[in-house]
Amino acid sequence: MSFANDRHHRLFAFLSGITAAAVLAASGAAMAPRPAAADDVITFGAALSATGRDAREGALTKEGYDFWKDYINSQGGIKVGGKMYKVDIKYYDDASDPATSAKLVERLITQDNVKFILAPYGSAATFAASAIVEKYQVPMVDPNGAAEKIFNQGYHYTFAILSPAKKYLQGILELGQTLKPRPTTVAVLAANDQFSLEVADGIRDYAKKNGFNEVFYSTYPPDTQDVATLLTQVKAQNPDIILGSGHLQDSLLIMRAAKDQNVQSKIIGFSVGPSTPDFITSLGNDSNGVMGGAQWTITLNYTDPLFGSAARYTKMFEAKYNHVPDYHNAESTAACETFQFALAKAGDLDPAKVRDALAALDIDTFYGKIKFDSRGVNIYKPMAVEQIQKNAHVTVWPAEAANAKAEYPLQQWGKR
Repeated sequence: MSFANDRHHRLFAFLSGITAAAVLAASGAAMAPRPAAADDVITFGAALSATGRDAREGALTKEGYDFWKDYINSQGGIKVGGKMYKVDIKYYDDASDPATSAKLVERLITQDNVKFILAPYGSAATFAASAIVEKYQVPMVDPNGAAEKIFNQGYHYTFAILSPAKKYLQGILELGQTLKPRPTTVAVLAANDQFSLEVADGIRDYAKKNGFNEVFYSTYPPDTQDVATLLTQVKAQNPDIILGSGHLQDSLLIMRAAKDQNVQSKIIGFSVGPSTPDFITSLGNDSNGVMGGAQWTITLNYTDPLFGSAARYTKMFEAKYNHVPDYHNAESTAACETFQFALAKAGDLDPAKVRDALAALDIDTFYGKIKFDSRGVNIYKPMAVEQIQKNAHVTVWPAEAANAKAEYPLQQWGKR
């Protein structure tokens, strides 16, 4: 999606001074309140998981926020209403607890006087935070909370740039329909949280309508440390496809249990996990062949005047953090960029005006096109499928974005 040259120059001029973020890693420690726009600084706020179950995903989110902040400040900041501003982000650690996240977002708004919120990691925390920003009428851009429950409350101050949860793993089934011999049986394991259940519902609905036979379905507590019994039951059904709906720690737990019990399948995929660098470093060669739903990959052909392309973003990000960005990184950066567009469009730091500017956006970014429906959900966002091959991530679906052919069927344990 390249821009015409004239549009590119207009947008570059439009963006040439916009900014929005910096980092203060506070984990609840009291700090002196600071205005949202003190002198020449705009302060954003985020309650992220620095500890607890979602700490790794929280760290990836923070990297994405910080990368944008550092890049924009290095370019001189953003121009809002004729004035240049640098940006800052004030962080608190929500300890992977949604109730704590809501309290900290309220603290950011009421005590720290922050007027623009970057969402926490995960659907449960974002759902809790969405009620707070609605109460105080402070806009929040959400890159990591995909459960549609968040956007079915009639709220007007939360905007999600990512695909909804129900689409996370449909791409693996779409890909499966093109493979030979075509896989036909599916087993689904889902953590018992709102995001994971919505992902699972999307899988099951798509499978039923497209000729797949569901041979196993079960949920498990999101804090479980043992899925051995579930994998025993899955093994007995000998499914062609095993899909796990959960988060990074869930995917690692299922993979280890599957290896311990020699569970074989033609495809195994997860909603969260395979796209992160941790999946490969934790599992080594056992990670090869595993697929994962991805909100973004480095091969997608989107461009913008700020980062240029997905490839350029990847190069700059890797130089800073010494790892290729996963989709959590990219979507978190894109959330900041979305705020950036809205601030420029509003020409004002008034939260209500910025909220209205968000609602009216129709933009291209390195992450993809962004335009919100009346609920605050991005109407444009597709999903992709990544597979790990030779201990590296490749895109295997959709076909027009793929940089490798899917390895199928999955090799047996010890041969990957």
